[in-house]
Amino acid sequence: MPIGRPKAPLKLTIEERNELVNYRRRRKTSHGLATRAAVVLACAEGLDNQSVATRLGLSKATVGK
Repeated sequence: MPIGRPKAPLKLTIEERNELVNYRRRRKTSHGLATRAAVVLACAEGLDNQSVATRLGLSKATVGK
């Protein structure tokens, strides 16, 4: 049984998803913004925070923030 609050499903529109993918790909995007975009995209796939943290090499606290 999961511990903590249940995580609401994250649904992105096609436009939102495209914009986040563009943030990840652009060279001029700041590192922080690109990382946040990657976290949101991974969460939209339905992954839990621990899986996202492992995939992106981040701490679980960073993903949860």
